[in-house]
Amino acid sequence: MGLTTYNLQSVKKELQHLSSSQLADLCLRLAKYKKENKELLSYLLFDANSNDTYIEGIKQEMDELFKELPSHYYYAAKSMRKILKLITKHTKFMASKPAEIELMLHYCLQYVNHVDKRTGYKPLRQILHKQLEKTAKLISALHEDLQHDHKAGFEKAVSEADEKLSWINKNDYL
Repeated sequence: MGLTTYNLQSVKKELQHLSSSQLADLCLRLAKYKKENKELLSYLLFDANSNDTYIEGIKQEMDELFKELPSHYYYAAKSMRKILKLITKHTKFMASKPAEIELMLHYCLQYVNHVDKRTGYKPLRQILHKQLEKTAKLISALHEDLQHDHKAGFEKAVSEADEKLSWINKNDYL
């Protein structure tokens, strides 16, 4: 017989019966034991009301990581995946598809500008292919007005990739 794990609805009902000091204690205890919980709590408390500033901070962090990108293709691919993990974590915090699209487009543009254009390393190439496909899928899931806003940025990223990388064909994505 194992421990019982309660569903989210049960937890929510139980939390409504607690005082504000008990809730604060629970939040601090959660933040104490896991780094991601602490980061999420920090985002919710300090950054959730200014998503634009938060996105710019993430972009700056991405830019720094791209500047430090190793020249060896294997290690470059590992670094690219690390940057994608960063994006995934922060977009999970924000829970905003337009913000995720904006970060993904920035990632794709930085990829085009920083990765060795002659690389034949397939995993490194696949990273860009998958992110472009994922971004196109995210854009198509948005409301029509928002789609129009993001399509221009997506087309710019694809066109720039087509110009600079011989192994990208913009007709595959547009």
